[in-house]
Amino acid sequence: MATTEDFTVTATPYITSYTNNYEYYDYSEYYSNDSGDERCNKTGVIQFGAIFTPVFFSMVVIFSLFGNILIIVILAKYENFRSLTNTFILNLAISDLFFTAGLPFWAYYHMYGWDLGEFACKTVSFVFYIGFYSSGILLILMTAHRYVAVMNPLSNIVSATGASSVIASVIIWGVSILVASPGFIFSTSPQNHCVYTNSYWKLWGIYQQNVLFIVSLIVFVYCYAKIICRLLRPTPQKRKSKTLKLIFTLMVVFFLGWAPYNIVLFLHSLSYWTPLSVDSKTLAANCESEKSLDYALYVSRLFAFSHCCLNPVFYVFLGIKFKNHLKKMLKSWGNNKSSIRSRQSRNTIISVTSGEELSV
Repeated sequence: MATTEDFTVTATPYITSYTNNYEYYDYSEYYSNDSGDERCNKTGVIQFGAIFTPVFFSMVVIFSLFGNILIIVILAKYENFRSLTNTFILNLAISDLFFTAGLPFWAYYHMYGWDLGEFACKTVSFVFYIGFYSSGILLILMTAHRYVAVMNPLSNIVSATGASSVIASVIIWGVSILVASPGFIFSTSPQNHCVYTNSYWKLWGIYQQNVLFIVSLIVFVYCYAKIICRLLRPTPQKRKSKTLKLIFTLMVVFFLGWAPYNIVLFLHSLSYWTPLSVDSKTLAANCESEKSLDYALYVSRLFAFSHCCLNPVFYVFLGIKFKNHLKKMLKSWGNNKSSIRSRQSRNTIISVTSGEELSV
């Protein structure tokens, strides 16, 4: 409670929609003063999220499931899981599937609120965060591994197999589970919401994501800048320009996908540190600012979350080896279909010439 000479303001923040620590923070606060109650009406923001978010999440889920399951199938059919590179790719696909598994629940949450109970809230948050953080960790490790492969191709890290792959996987998932555990322990579902129990853990989640982004960005910029410098040296290698374009695309997509989202998240976190003003004009300005941040969060988050369906494209299918595997698999499927049609035709001919009923 804060007082001035003019009136007294009692602010009770009410969270109208909160998904995985991404603050859809309704500034619907009750201001008690002489003139009555004032509200920051966010109905338009909430309706925007309820319509736009489920549609976009549905698209992300479809593309992510298709791309990541296809990666797992290709790895199982044509590749050796003992390779450290293939281990990273396999874990990234599984990580993206964990991340994707939470999106239908958050889409439902935006439309109807959270009516699935507290245990479901904890479980979905936990699984979602495991996918979120493991994906970030894997992208950092894959970038560092690619850097070592270019700068020092004879390194033992590049040729690591077997036990090294298993140890790397255990560490990746162990750290991801540890970092995601607050999402399970401190999530709750009061009044049809799935939220953290208090502001401390909300801020912890926001800044944890900000730190992951900053570390990822530093690793990306450093490693790929070094790789580009190496590739720009006079060399007889072919595909140099294509490789440089791919690296540049990876950096741009990563930055445009995650930078706006993390900036908006950070700006949202400042509302927890700044005391509410008692000036009605300032309160109105803060309300409009919050609305703008809410819209920005909805849009920037959609671009960031779509990264889970872009990972297979940029990190796997643009590689020569996986494109060849994909072509081979599609060709084998085509041959199988042709073989089935051929057998059907032969059976039909036999059936007709023998005077029997048509059968396959």
